Amino acid sequence: MTHASAFTRRSLMASALGVGAMAPFAAAAASDPWIGASWRRLTDADWRARLPAESYAVLRHEATEAPFTSPLNREHRRGLFACLGCALPLFRSTWKFDSGTGWPSFFDAIPGALSKKADFAIGVPRTEYHCARCLGHQGHVFDDGPAPTGLRYCNNGVAVTFTPA
Repeated sequence: MTHASAFTRRSLMASALGVGAMAPFAAAAASDPWIGASWRRLTDADWRARLPAESYAVLRHEATEAPFTSPLNREHRRGLFACLGCALPLFRSTWKFDSGTGWPSFFDAIPGALSKKADFAIGVPRTEYHCARCLGHQGHVFDDGPAPTGLRYCNNGVAVTFTPA
């Protein structure tokens, strides 16, 4: 590659993304407390060996489980819901509600437990969220939830575990 072609590629990237568009990513990486976590160093093969097939597809490849299939929809005890990939607590059971969507839903999350990104996979903009520690895909958050937050964290049941209090 010549110096000129590298410059052209950089110029195209900068004009397509906007020079300022990269700043939030740099800031997010600098403030990520889990950047050096061992969970981030696991290979795809490591994750495949550690997780059940459906959980692997959801957590590592952003699949979605079929609605109304998770036994966690019927979980009503007090306790914590944690990432199946790395056991980071994500939601308190007191924040769970029946959204009628077929997936475990929560109106709040433990501060710092989730990271979010824009998702255009189905052609409609949505906000996807992941476990902040292992980056395992959990689900999508919508603004049609109950008070006090008005949020609905729509989570894949195969992506979390439940531990009773």
